[in-house]
Amino acid sequence: MNKETVIVKSIKHITHDVLQIVTEKPQKYTFTPGQAAAISLNESGWKDEKRPFTFTSLPDSNFLEFTIKVYPSHKGVTNELLQLRKNDTLILHEVFGAIEYKGEGVFIAGGSGITPFISIFRDLHLRNEIGNNKLIFANKTKGDIILFKELKRLLNYNFINILSDENIDGFATGLISESFLKAHINSTCENVYVCGPPPMMESVETILQSLNISKKSIVKETF
Repeated sequence: MNKETVIVKSIKHITHDVLQIVTEKPQKYTFTPGQAAAISLNESGWKDEKRPFTFTSLPDSNFLEFTIKVYPSHKGVTNELLQLRKNDTLILHEVFGAIEYKGEGVFIAGGSGITPFISIFRDLHLRNEIGNNKLIFANKTKGDIILFKELKRLLNYNFINILSDENIDGFATGLISESFLKAHINSTCENVYVCGPPPMMESVETILQSLNISKKSIVKETF
């Protein structure tokens, strides 16, 4: 795909360290829910610094939306995004991604690993096909949960949160463990979608194997 330069239409914080960036959408630009684009800043010294950011808008929308966790201490691309303003420009590069909806199942996300699932859930809701899909979302604190209200509205009782650093009524506490997953998933589950930090991904995959979840049933991406 050729590079596309797009204008930023809006930018705002949706949590203390997560930005929601909306840009214009080039004509005939396509992606599927769950995919990401390599993006760079249209600024001197940054144009070749590409990073993967997931589309959280719908493919048929007339804009593009990205939900991005920022890391100011890294002094990298996401820190530069904090300086971004309306009418600034970004460069879109190739579209890619291994996450694709293959049918009803259990989604397991850690932190910003939720982003590939946002567009999928929004698309399913639009088509009235949310069904019995379940989301297990691991975060440090309640304040870290991306789009909590929207995900609760879309998934209702099938939205399950676990917090490692807080003990709050209505939320599980700790890390995702074998006993925790065993309470929410079984070996008959045909699709398990997993996305999050590498240590979480490795731990979850090991647990899934112990629960006799076939490798071919696991759809995964690491960010």
